[in-house]
Amino acid sequence: MRKEQHHKGWNEIKTNDSWAIFKIMGEFVNGYEKLSKIGPCVSIFGSARTKPDHKYYKLAESIAKRIVESGYGVITGGGPGIMEAGNKGAHLGGGTSVGLNIELPFEQHDNPYIDTDKSLDFDYFFVRKVMFVKYSQGFVVMPGGFGTLDELFEAITLIQTHKIEKFPIILVGTDFWKGILEWVKTTLLGEFGNISAKDLDLINLVDTEEEVITILDAFYKESDLSPNF
Repeated sequence: MRKEQHHKGWNEIKTNDSWAIFKIMGEFVNGYEKLSKIGPCVSIFGSARTKPDHKYYKLAESIAKRIVESGYGVITGGGPGIMEAGNKGAHLGGGTSVGLNIELPFEQHDNPYIDTDKSLDFDYFFVRKVMFVKYSQGFVVMPGGFGTLDELFEAITLIQTHKIEKFPIILVGTDFWKGILEWVKTTLLGEFGNISAKDLDLINLVDTEEEVITILDAFYKESDLSPNF
């Protein structure tokens, strides 16, 4: 009897999984329809826990303002912290300010600086990540936690494996990133040989908004502005 009940529960899960495909498809359709109209944008990532008086919040705001003044829009995860700073800078600069929100049990809530017609809500992290990768002309990665690292290394992996076209990946904050970059060089590359030396060329490390804009402008003098796949 227990075995039969177990199998019944498993079959119910499989049925629910099949119907979930339609919800997932709906998130993709809505995201593609809205984001295909926004024009070239740069995504800004970083911690939701960064406070407005922190230097990296202020720097993210300044970077976002410079980005929109250079003709790009800004996409963030739509929440507080660095995400709010990115949308705030884009808003103050009079540019496109997009928020890709995700439902989470803590930390996440919409920030007030997203354009009202460019705020999207997602249940699925993987759908949301596809939107970032497809519609971003560059990633500006501020200090953050696991979510920030997830976005960073997924983008590097997709470019490394030629699943998407190369675009600028810019880490901001030498004091924050130097440890992990040193580990990548000495351990991943040097000790174990798990990556190639040329893979390091996919990453830029900077400390100022001027350096961010210089990298973006230099890259797009040679490349077209278009979705990545």
